Amino acid sequence: MKYIDEYRDAEIARRYAGLIHQVTRHEWTMMEICGGQTHAIVKFGIDHLLPKEITLVHGPGCPVCVTPLEIIDKALAIAGRSDVIFTSFGDMLRIPGSTKDLLTVKSEGGDVRIVYSPLDAVRLAQQNPRKKVVFFAVGFETTAPMNAMSVWHANKLGLKNYSILTSHVLVPPAMEAILSSPSHLVQAFLAAGHVCTVMGYEDYYPIAEGHGTPIVVTGFEPVDILQGVYMAVKQLEEGRVDVENQYSRAVRRRGNLQAKDLISKVFEVVDRKWRGIGMIPASGWGLKKEFAVHDAEKVFDVGGIVTRESSVCIAGQIMQGVKMPNECAAFGKDCMPEHPLGAPMVSSEGSCAAYFHYRRFQDSERAIF
Repeated sequence: MKYIDEYRDAEIARRYAGLIHQVTRHEWTMMEICGGQTHAIVKFGIDHLLPKEITLVHGPGCPVCVTPLEIIDKALAIAGRSDVIFTSFGDMLRIPGSTKDLLTVKSEGGDVRIVYSPLDAVRLAQQNPRKKVVFFAVGFETTAPMNAMSVWHANKLGLKNYSILTSHVLVPPAMEAILSSPSHLVQAFLAAGHVCTVMGYEDYYPIAEGHGTPIVVTGFEPVDILQGVYMAVKQLEEGRVDVENQYSRAVRRRGNLQAKDLISKVFEVVDRKWRGIGMIPASGWGLKKEFAVHDAEKVFDVGGIVTRESSVCIAGQIMQGVKMPNECAAFGKDCMPEHPLGAPMVSSEGSCAAYFHYRRFQDSERAIF
């Protein structure tokens, strides 16, 4: 398949691995932001192709994983109502709240449905005027345009029975928070390509310059990641600090201007709590006041729900690159995909799930290439 097979070419991958070995002279720690990149690294054994001097740590790039526990509990409270059709992408249904998950609510009689687009939820609101239809709008900048479009469209149609439960988070403030922590280990970032497809990468220049940290916008296939690592190592070894774009086939410096314009019409920047990390100022989007009729937190008055997170799960340390998944005492024991303690074990992009599927056994640690 075009733009897939050539970026999984074993010979090209080995060539980039060889180039990385040639240029590496010092020890470096870099963080990939996106959960999709994490899964590719672990699945294909990319980290085992690298020199021992290079350490890859996994960032808070799984949108499901960083959705705070209290937002899940708010979703559960709304979804359990008899007057509600609660819609979501499938990846949220097994994420544990304080006592249950959305699949359990569905099994108990709640009208919980998987949709493939928030516009499907808008259509449900049109078809069910006596029901309140809610879409669970979580994620990074990548999913924000379509969620904004659903609100914009519902507003134009006058559908007061459509709302979204919002937990949108933004990547640049999270990178700032990681670099501002005294315990951080990160010397370079592989930035999330899909986020930059929407937003571009102009916002990364102040971060790189302010912290002296190279940033390389990187794709998700093995060759993408190895090329991104090579570009980052070259900057580090040469003492350069820059923002470079490896994912040029999809990313432009200013991003998707139409998508960004729609986001700015519907959302405003707000402080946002990240699961396992805590509150990061100006790190999320919430609906503007003129769209309050579509704000599920206000419609159902669940803003007061506050939940304490598990003291056993160390997802926050993992997503900040301080710990690796298999350093958690509960990993593969008390915490497994069938009964997860935290979202990173159940999400399809979670780093704990990646390690559980691909790194539980010694022979699975070999590079595929």
